[in-house]
Amino acid sequence: QVQLVESGGALVQAGDSLRLSCAASVGTFSTYLMGWFRQAPGKEREFVAAITWSGDRIFYADSLKGRFTISRDIAKKTVYLQMNSLKPEDTAVYYCAAGPNGYRGYSGSSSYTNWGQGTQVTVSS
Repeated sequence: QVQLVESGGALVQAGDSLRLSCAASVGTFSTYLMGWFRQAPGKEREFVAAITWSGDRIFYADSLKGRFTISRDIAKKTVYLQMNSLKPEDTAVYYCAAGPNGYRGYSGSSSYTNWGQGTQVTVSS
């Protein structure tokens, strides 16, 4: 069973940067796809970014390209989401997710079988 624990959420001002972390506990991640999603109040959960554990494929929501960067540290079994030039509309609970079946369907939440508890990011104007 994969367990995911997010951290790094905070209250920041518009224009600030923030890095979220997702620590994973599992024996091997070699076939896993790791993703970040977010959910703002009153809105549906939306895809943010994803990376294969091998690092050979990386995906972003079109609207976030250039501001957000996903990466992973194999030794630490941790996935990161670097967020720059934050905007009030980035305010949301950010979730880390893991899926065992490769990168196809990377933007759909149904492709992920394990989820973290979420971490709150609030961007003030």
